[in-house]
Amino acid sequence: MPTFHEAQTSVIELAHFAASRGWLPATSGNLSVRVTDHPLQFAITRSGADKSRLRPEDVLLLDADMRVQGDGPYKPSAETTVHVALYQKFGCGSILHVHTVYNNLVSELYADQGFVEIRAHELVKALGHWEEDAVVRIPIVPNWADLPRLGSAVAEAARVDVPAVLVRAHGVYAWGDTPDDARRHLEAVEFLCEYVYKLDLVRLARGLGAV
Repeated sequence: MPTFHEAQTSVIELAHFAASRGWLPATSGNLSVRVTDHPLQFAITRSGADKSRLRPEDVLLLDADMRVQGDGPYKPSAETTVHVALYQKFGCGSILHVHTVYNNLVSELYADQGFVEIRAHELVKALGHWEEDAVVRIPIVPNWADLPRLGSAVAEAARVDVPAVLVRAHGVYAWGDTPDDARRHLEAVEFLCEYVYKLDLVRLARGLGAV
């Protein structure tokens, strides 16, 4: 397990990476790295922080009840409930939540079926699927305003073989055993969301209908 300082550094590096891609607009999103298992403690971005200019004091140490460990004026994001639910379900090492146009569009387009399906694409290997003609279904859940309910919905929909969940018209949660794993999974999902959306446009333009 990393120390809090090490986890803080990882969160800042992840935030700067995601912000440089335009994935954390208008202080949105939240990113965390687990520090201990028993009791659960993790480093997470504070509420309202500009992720492109994140400083050490913008990364808080929290427990499973979302209580800030130590002194300071800042509060954690209310969406911390989702991080807690995922850590408790999987024991993963890092969770990343970002908001992008493509993951929002795909979550809207496929919300009624509850998942977006990707077939036989090279990038599903980054999600751990190396079999020939692999099929991956990324779950989609409603954007519940009740955040404990949102946390429960994301954790319930989350599957061990697909390290991401889309929240309709909101964003995506991706996770992994390490911060690097979480980053790889997030990059792959973002690429695949853009791919699915653009492929649907091409199919519609050719009169073939969406996938």
